[in-house]
Amino acid sequence: MNDVAETEHTVPAADSRETVLSVQDLSTEFRGKKGSVRAVDGMSFDLKKGEILSIVGESGSGKSVTSLSIMGLLPYPTGHIAEGRILFEGRDLATLSDREMRKLRGAGLSMIFQEPLTSLNPVLSIGRQMTEGIIQHLGLSREEAKKRAIEMMRRVSIPAPEARLKDYPHQYSGGMLQRIMIAISMSCDPRILIADEPTTALDVTIQAQILELMRNLRDRTGASIVLITHDMGVVAEMADRVIVMYCGRKVEEGRVDRIFARPKHPYTLGLLRSLPVLGHAGPVGSAELAEIPGVVPSLDALPPGCRFSDRCRFATDRCRAENPPFEEAEPGHFTACWHSEKLEPLA
Repeated sequence: MNDVAETEHTVPAADSRETVLSVQDLSTEFRGKKGSVRAVDGMSFDLKKGEILSIVGESGSGKSVTSLSIMGLLPYPTGHIAEGRILFEGRDLATLSDREMRKLRGAGLSMIFQEPLTSLNPVLSIGRQMTEGIIQHLGLSREEAKKRAIEMMRRVSIPAPEARLKDYPHQYSGGMLQRIMIAISMSCDPRILIADEPTTALDVTIQAQILELMRNLRDRTGASIVLITHDMGVVAEMADRVIVMYCGRKVEEGRVDRIFARPKHPYTLGLLRSLPVLGHAGPVGSAELAEIPGVVPSLDALPPGCRFSDRCRFATDRCRAENPPFEEAEPGHFTACWHSEKLEPLA
C-alpha cells in the first residue's frame, strides 16, 4: 500500500486553479410507490481546471446519480433535483431547459456511460452516432467529421475503423462498444468529462490505453475529469483528489495520497483494505481479502445516526444516534466520522 500512497501527480495543487464546476448542496430524489427517496443527499464539491477528481463507493452510494444530475439526464418523471445548485461557466445547470442542456453536452460537458448497450441507438450506424455531435459542436463538414470519427476510433484501438464505421451496435462486442462510447464522449474535446466506470468490460491492456487517452485529453486541452469507479487501483493511478460516498452522502474527501496513506473514515479504510496487495498473499487458498461486513442499506430504510454505523467496528451509541458533521480532520482532508482519530495510518 505504501507504493500506492506515495504516487506523485505532476498537476498543480487543486486550490491554485480556476473552479470550472461547483456542485453546492445537491440533493436528488426519486419518486416510488412508497414515496420519495433521496439518492444524493447534500453533495458539494468544486472541480478545478485540469483536475482529475474521483468519486468512489459501492453500488448504491449515489455516484452515478450525482453524474446524471450534473448532465441533466435523470429519468423523467421519477428523478428530479430537489435542492442545490450546479454552477458551470456562470450558469446553474439545475435550472436549464432540456434544449439548453443539449447545447452544452458534447463540447461543454460530456459523459462516458456505464452501460454502452443502453446508450447507443440500435438502428443507427456507429458512424452516424459518432459524427452527429462532431458536426453540431465543432462545425465540421460531414466528410471532416467522418475523418475525426475514424481517428478517434483508432485512438481507442478499434480495428479497421473505416469499415467498422458503417456497422451497427449489435455488430460490436461489449468491450468494443465501451470503446466507441469513450471515443464519442472525447471527440469534441469537452471542457469537463464525466467518466462512469469507463474501463468496465475492458481487458487490462485496453484499460491502460483508455486511461492514458483520458490523461492526454487533460494535458492537451486542460479538460477537467470526474472519474467514477469502484477500482481503487485506477483511482491511485489517475486521480488528484478523491471523494468517498456512502448512501448518498459524502463521507470523506482529500488528496489521493493522503486518503490512501491515512484514511479518516472507517468505510474508506474498509475499501482500501479489501484491495489485494502484491507480495502479501501466502500459498494459494491460504489468504483471504478483508471485507466490509453487511450490505449497503436500502435508501428507504436507512439507520439513524451515521449511515455506516451498522457495518462499522468503531461504532458507538453516539454513532447510532447522531449523524456526524462533515469536518476538516487535517488540512485539506475532510471526513464525517465521530471517531476518525481511532483510525491508524495504513502500513
